Amino acid sequence: MRLVPTLLIGLIGAAILVSLGVWQVQRLAWKEGVLAEIEARIVADPVALPANPSAETDLYLPVEMSGHTGERELHVLISTRKLGPGFRIVTAFETLSGRRVLLDQGVVPDEDKDAPRAAEALTVRGNLHWPDDRDSFTPENDVEANYWYARDLDRMAAELGTEPILVVARATVPPKRSVTPLPVDTAGIPNDHLGYAVTWFGLAIVWLGMTALQLWRISRRTP
Repeated sequence: MRLVPTLLIGLIGAAILVSLGVWQVQRLAWKEGVLAEIEARIVADPVALPANPSAETDLYLPVEMSGHTGERELHVLISTRKLGPGFRIVTAFETLSGRRVLLDQGVVPDEDKDAPRAAEALTVRGNLHWPDDRDSFTPENDVEANYWYARDLDRMAAELGTEPILVVARATVPPKRSVTPLPVDTAGIPNDHLGYAVTWFGLAIVWLGMTALQLWRISRRTP
């Protein structure tokens, strides 16, 4: 009878921890499905730029537009695995129909930040995006120095005289040799459910181990 309370606590605690691990495995399957849908949407056939796109209905929507870039650039600090520190090049893009939107052309290395890049006629294939680049550690953009830390669409649109709509280039015709496209993908969308599942299952094993040790100690006590 001395072992029953400890055994019950051990089994109930382990059951709770295992159930949390199973729930995280289920969440992992759900998240992988969501990411697969997003990836399929990103690379789908492009459509014309919608008249009134919104983040709720058109996030990652692939679009194609023709027109020309503006001469003024906004430089957004970024770091990539391949290039290291560099800058996104964001310009105005005026379509053949006269609309002006923001175009994220891609990234250049840090040393090429101020290299001359002329305005040019392009056909752009890319994705609509409403980026969330800012967190509690992100500095404020230094607009006067043209040193941006986050893509603030409203502020950028005001600076360049465009709609607060951003197209992130996936490819251009002709290709831009001075800028490397940095298209949207799902790499920045967190998916930590596998790690959480491993943690809960690991805690369940530890809990059972501690329970077994306590049961052994109780059984060794002299009546």
